Amino acid sequence: MTTSAVIMMIVAALLLWGGFIAAVLHLRRSPEVPDDDQGPRAEDHPRST
Repeated sequence: MTTSAVIMMIVAALLLWGGFIAAVLHLRRSPEVPDDDQGPRAEDHPRST
């Protein structure tokens, strides 16, 4: 592999793993807490007649 190909591979790996680490840190800092485990209820969506 040429020098430019190695540099581009390193840059791509850093972008990929950097984004992954940033996403994990963001989720650890502010996790998504579901409202409930039941899912949507009938009164959440009014029926149109």
